[in-house]
Amino acid sequence: MTERHKRMLVAMTPGHFTLPEDPNEPPRLLGTKCEACGEHYYPRRAICAKCLSEKTVQVELGPRGTLYSWTFVHFPMFGSTRAEHVGYGVGQVDLSEGPRVQFPLAGTQEEFRVGQPVQAELETLREEDGGQEVVIVRFRPVVSGR
Repeated sequence: MTERHKRMLVAMTPGHFTLPEDPNEPPRLLGTKCEACGEHYYPRRAICAKCLSEKTVQVELGPRGTLYSWTFVHFPMFGSTRAEHVGYGVGQVDLSEGPRVQFPLAGTQEEFRVGQPVQAELETLREEDGGQEVVIVRFRPVVSGR
């Protein structure tokens, strides 16, 4: 067990993504799939926007996708108390299951390219009293061979 996973991880927005026990496993987004037409959604939906069926089930989405577009925000990330957060990328990611999601990006501006593969990872925003780490999901460019 790594030092990081000896601490308690807490999702900034509970119920939107998994907190894997294995630190080598990426988080998965928690979405829904329509059992009637097969459409996937994130965040979860009770009713399918495509066919209006109420037969939706929770599914895990990702963790990989393709960067559709991105921009860079030149302000510290919301909720962060870390000094190194002076700016961050935000991207729209097409997941293999179909939904396009918008999330912060991990890396520098020079690393982002439209059309590149990206993978979800956890990012610690801040540490709470008692050692809890408040985490979010970010997508990082996939390095060849990983």
